[in-house]
Amino acid sequence: MTKPLSIAVAGLGTVGAGVLALLRDNAATITARAGRPLAVTAVSARDRTRDRGISLSGLRWYEDPVALAHDPHVDVVVEAIGGSDGQAAALVRAALAAGKPVVTANKALLALHGAELAATAEAKGVALGFEAAVAGGIPVIKAIREGLAANDISRITGILNGTCNYILTTMRERGREFAEALAEAQKLGYAEADPAFDIDGVDAAHKLAILAALAFGRPVDFAAVHVEGIREISALDIRLAEELGYRIKLLGIARRTDAGVETRVHPCMVPIAHPIARVDGVFNAVVAEGDFCGRIVLEGRGAGAGPTASAVVADLIDIARDRRTPVWGVAGSALSQVPSVPMGKRVGAYYLRLMVVDRPGVIADVTAALRDHHISLESMLQRGRAPGEAVPVVVTTHDCEEAQMRAAIARIQSLEAVVEKPALIRIEAL
Repeated sequence: MTKPLSIAVAGLGTVGAGVLALLRDNAATITARAGRPLAVTAVSARDRTRDRGISLSGLRWYEDPVALAHDPHVDVVVEAIGGSDGQAAALVRAALAAGKPVVTANKALLALHGAELAATAEAKGVALGFEAAVAGGIPVIKAIREGLAANDISRITGILNGTCNYILTTMRERGREFAEALAEAQKLGYAEADPAFDIDGVDAAHKLAILAALAFGRPVDFAAVHVEGIREISALDIRLAEELGYRIKLLGIARRTDAGVETRVHPCMVPIAHPIARVDGVFNAVVAEGDFCGRIVLEGRGAGAGPTASAVVADLIDIARDRRTPVWGVAGSALSQVPSVPMGKRVGAYYLRLMVVDRPGVIADVTAALRDHHISLESMLQRGRAPGEAVPVVVTTHDCEEAQMRAAIARIQSLEAVVEKPALIRIEAL
């Protein structure tokens, strides 16, 4: 029999334990597809005594995960520790430097240090697999890097965080406010006790930085990603969006323009007819648009032990077969230096909701501020009358620059009749 691929797994939480379970449960299928057995022979985790629901007997155990990189009997290292620095980064650097392939589900590590790690992998002639780092079990990395390799990609759009998508879905379907929907997500285990990483858009931004590097053949650049979360989305905005023919989704968008590449994560008004508007609950979706392939839609579970382990093991099978592709799809010397486009240059339509005191002249003041910043109105919506009290007024605009809209909002917010911070949501013509 062909020699088994000897695997070391660092981190035995949800992902690491899921990898061990998948390799055990689907061993025959995996062996056939890899051309040889895949065998975990060494592990590292903080707590030896914890019951993880899988047998660890017969495995070499290391207290220090970096030691896995120096085990002469290990062929490939799986990093499932998490975090952009610390032990995870030290292990990946050590393994690549030792000439060992690495598979990781660590989007933060790749978003912040991906350029450096890819250069090391290329110099050492080894694989750096990260299918599991974006969208869980959805094979989006292979789809963009390999399946669509012949295409010039114009745009990547994604629901990249299941926690946010679940919260927004719950708010829409049950009329809940954000805080209520978040509490429910935490109760069900879809949100962490400290949910900031998810609800503030950081997790989605890490993933978008990776997708943008792949789609446009450029160095990964997390610092260029504009990031907003969903804390300020209200049930009222979600209801009004439905009336206007939209659904609110937290999207990651990477788009090629004449000026360069936009990378941004923020809540969006998405036309109800678009496929991504109908992706609900904890599901993720990625839409890629290529010049010859057209629109490609990928949808599935973006997190959890099973989907993430599926992606990790897919990379391990490639390594067992010695199938290698450059980390970002092209050699480091061929990466493009196309510039990043700042958020202020984004051009598109906007939804603006104001809470204003219902009295004569208020609407004229609002429209004057928009007019003076060269912003054209598409529609205006006011529900009911309540003289002397605050009422919602909604306007949608034609396309304008983000910088223009921000300047207009600053003026509108200073009006005495505007009683709370305006709610701004970008309308995306997908």
